[in-house]
Amino acid sequence: MATLFRNVRVFDNTLTEGAGNETDVLVEGNRIKAIGTEATRLAPADADIVEGNGDLLIPGLINGHFHSPVNHMKGMLPSLPLEIFMLYESPDIEVLRPSPREAYVRTILAAMEMLRNGTTAVQDDAFFVPYPTPEIIDAVMQAYRDVGIRATVALDQPELAELDKLPFLADLLPQDMRAELSVPPAFGREALLGCYRHLIETWHGQDDGRLSAAVSCSAPQRISPDYMGELDQLSRTHDLPFYVHMLETKLQRVLADEQPRFKGRSLVRYTADLGLLSERMNVIHAIWMDDADYDLIAEAGTSVAHNPISNLRLGSGVMPFRRLRDRGINICLGTDEAIADDAVNMWSVAKLAGLIHNIGGPDYDRWPAATEVLDCLFNGGARAMRRGAELGSIEPGKLADLALVKLDSLAFTPLNDIKRQLVYCESGSSVRLTMVAGRIVFDGDRLTQVDEAALRAEARDIFQSRRGSLEAARREADRWLPYYRQMIDKAAARNIGMNRWLGYAGQ
Repeated sequence: MATLFRNVRVFDNTLTEGAGNETDVLVEGNRIKAIGTEATRLAPADADIVEGNGDLLIPGLINGHFHSPVNHMKGMLPSLPLEIFMLYESPDIEVLRPSPREAYVRTILAAMEMLRNGTTAVQDDAFFVPYPTPEIIDAVMQAYRDVGIRATVALDQPELAELDKLPFLADLLPQDMRAELSVPPAFGREALLGCYRHLIETWHGQDDGRLSAAVSCSAPQRISPDYMGELDQLSRTHDLPFYVHMLETKLQRVLADEQPRFKGRSLVRYTADLGLLSERMNVIHAIWMDDADYDLIAEAGTSVAHNPISNLRLGSGVMPFRRLRDRGINICLGTDEAIADDAVNMWSVAKLAGLIHNIGGPDYDRWPAATEVLDCLFNGGARAMRRGAELGSIEPGKLADLALVKLDSLAFTPLNDIKRQLVYCESGSSVRLTMVAGRIVFDGDRLTQVDEAALRAEARDIFQSRRGSLEAARREADRWLPYYRQMIDKAAARNIGMNRWLGYAGQ
């Protein structure tokens, strides 16, 4: 199987201006074979021809952080602080258990959206209510296999009781409610490790590596050190990314002084002291950190997943982008979950990443440049996925995860600066083709591997019938809301010597 892109401009983030000259790119199998006259010479007679018409061929966008199980809940919640948001989003109740088909359909919804926008790879930190099973894991992976996207999937599942994960609640709750939150999940460490064995043995490396596994501890405060160590061992043995949410909110910073096991240490220092901060780890959010935390991350070679839209939607704060870039920390970009972004569009994420940090200080020389944002989007995502040698740029020998962007579109008319217009002007509407592993999965009109209309209709039917369950979950969350709100307020009032909220005079 071969495809010849004829008369395309090849994205090069090192170009100082323009979009480069027109050339040809040959794809054979799942990789880029050649560029330029060599591509034309080596193209087999039966190669499929894509007429580029001078359009821009870019590396596929990489969604560096995502949670698929709430793809069906776009727009369902108002903006809320993370801890209250999670209370409504994913309560641990049996009525929300999905069927395998439901898990399949909800997974594929966002994958279809990503492919239409030129996103070719996703890191899915999938959580499961009430807990994962082999059948549900298989449904998620089969959805990614069928739609044609590149997916690296972990099982994001807490292990400890709610009172062990959060500050102040034990003192705020009535005794009977406190008892409910003091019980750890029945689906514990051994069962979770069994699910990981199934994920890795059944799916890791499938479809020539297009499908792969990762590990996730959700967050250090949500699991025991022993389980975190066992996940690290799986990561080390199989060279898997290790997803960890760290210091997304101020409350998580306050936790260090409220939970004895942390002994006043930040979650980053705690993880480093366990010997688990590594180049395989993806630290997600990284907002409420100090310079010592960022130094530890840089020293370990750890990547950071930046989710600027989600961070604003949940009021979590603004990650200090320049402090990370100054230290050489690898940054990838992510949408986070569909319910916290309300779209799964990496172009929107890139634009906000290029804008939000401009109000972090007056020195405009230190504001993110378009080249930096694109580096995070392409190379940063590839490195975070452990695929830095194979993804993130268009070069012979690299995997053919590509998108063709139409330059005769409003976003690029007139063409002034290709990199700035990619970051600030493009919305995904100019994407005329998406290729994953050498296969065209979106041809500019339709997805080629699945019946979109049928899947959208099925999703409407499934989730309309689920509204009663979601209402029951909402009523259950309402019962806890007053106490969670008091917890959030206590954490917000604590002076921790730093501030990541814009326009807020407090600490």
